[in-house]
Amino acid sequence: MFYELLCITRAGLMEANFKDLVRNSAKHVLERGGVVRGFENWGEMPLAKRIRRHQVYHTRGHFWLMHFDTNPVVITELRKMFNNDPRVIRGNIVKLGERLEDIIERPDKTH
Repeated sequence: MFYELLCITRAGLMEANFKDLVRNSAKHVLERGGVVRGFENWGEMPLAKRIRRHQVYHTRGHFWLMHFDTNPVVITELRKMFNNDPRVIRGNIVKLGERLEDIIERPDKTH
């Protein structure tokens, strides 16, 4: 199944810590038979509202996106991993479709 992960990490996080979090997320998917389709780094932005996470209030966050294919068991493990990681303010995983072809329309099938 095809998923999209939008993750908000703490603002001001050192680049090495940020890269480690992204690497561990991708590695977690890959080690369990999944496929990572791509990443997007949206950078640091203000949050829509103040969020309390791990006993700290946050007003800014570093946003990044990951597209991947995997099974639902891995999704549960990723959610647990993000809930326990103090670098993560919020992680949201959305199922985009059963297959990549469900999301991308083929030219021979458009009207």
